[in-house]
Amino acid sequence: MDENVLGIVAGVFTSFSMIPQLIKVIREKNVEDLSLVMILVLITGVSLWVWYGIIRNELPIIISNAFAVLVNLTLLVCYFLFRKKS
Repeated sequence: MDENVLGIVAGVFTSFSMIPQLIKVIREKNVEDLSLVMILVLITGVSLWVWYGIIRNELPIIISNAFAVLVNLTLLVCYFLFRKKS
């Protein structure tokens, strides 16, 4: 298997892994079970992967992780929109 195809397939799976969580949060407007720290760590990690991909000029790494950044930033916005204020 071509290494770029492998990278793209891996990127698709990891990038789309948070989509079900995002859909659930948007449908239920409930973020009580989400960890803010986890979201922030994940955004930091995938952002660093984007940076690494840019340095290495690896398009599969850049695209898949940039998509993951967007998904997780959306989840972060939902976290602040839907959290119960005490």
